[in-house]
Amino acid sequence: MNYTLQQLNVYLQIVRAGSITKAAEVLHLTQPAVSMQLKNFQLQFDIPLTEIVGKQIYITEFGKQIATIADGILEQAEKIKYQSLAYKGHLFGTLKLAVVSTGKYVMPYFLTDFMRDNPSVKLSMDVTNKSIVVQSLEQNQVDFALVSVLPKQLKLEKIDLLQNKLYLVGSTVLAKQWKKNEANQLQHLPLLFREQGSATRQTMEAFIKKRHIVYNSKIELTSNEAVKQALLAGLGYSIMPLIGIRNELQHGELQIIPYKGLPIKTTWSLVWLKGKQHSPVATAFLKHLRAEKQKIVQQKFNWYEEY
Repeated sequence: MNYTLQQLNVYLQIVRAGSITKAAEVLHLTQPAVSMQLKNFQLQFDIPLTEIVGKQIYITEFGKQIATIADGILEQAEKIKYQSLAYKGHLFGTLKLAVVSTGKYVMPYFLTDFMRDNPSVKLSMDVTNKSIVVQSLEQNQVDFALVSVLPKQLKLEKIDLLQNKLYLVGSTVLAKQWKKNEANQLQHLPLLFREQGSATRQTMEAFIKKRHIVYNSKIELTSNEAVKQALLAGLGYSIMPLIGIRNELQHGELQIIPYKGLPIKTTWSLVWLKGKQHSPVATAFLKHLRAEKQKIVQQKFNWYEEY
């Protein structure tokens, strides 16, 4: 046999994606190039690795076994590369993060200098809602997760990064109407909620329940950006993290509406499973954060203190 590491990697991506087209997207290659790599790899074996039914590619039982072996070979190849770079004093590996969706406004600033100083480190950052982030932690699929509300069911260690503040927000037009009429405007226009599983939604619902707030109706949207666009359109009000609406506040497109009990304050924390054995990359990143987080907060989030 005379297969290459490139062929192993292409084949493994096809197995994972279940599609030559999707594998080509992941690998940043053309579909014909991926198909050719698969064909050349298949020529190494007398038993089919795949079969086509209709336009769908399926992996044979033999093909699945080869994929498992390929995964192991590629992992060992990565270790060889790591050992070589480590011997030269370079940090090498993948930093795996799961970040709640609003955390995308926070986490990049704590990553920039570390990634710049360690060019051989790869970054895998999944931005999703809290329930999926917690699942990633439970299954030990990531090194760290960024959350604003700690999941109570897990034993975690943490490093606090930044305060999270949530305010009642509306478009400038609606905010002016609120000031003119201090009656409960929430009985006239909908409240905009994030989807189930979102930490922002959980915090918002807890506040509403505690304060016995009466509102007319609610609209559910599946991302922070979708909520923001709905607010800009004047569709209603929402309780939102300040971190995600900086530009809109500075441009006068959205306004914070004073409301008793607000802001709600939580903390953005980087968390990991208690007792987790960190990789060299994860260990180095933690060391970087502990040394630099205060400077990062002062330089990148000084605007935050205005509110």
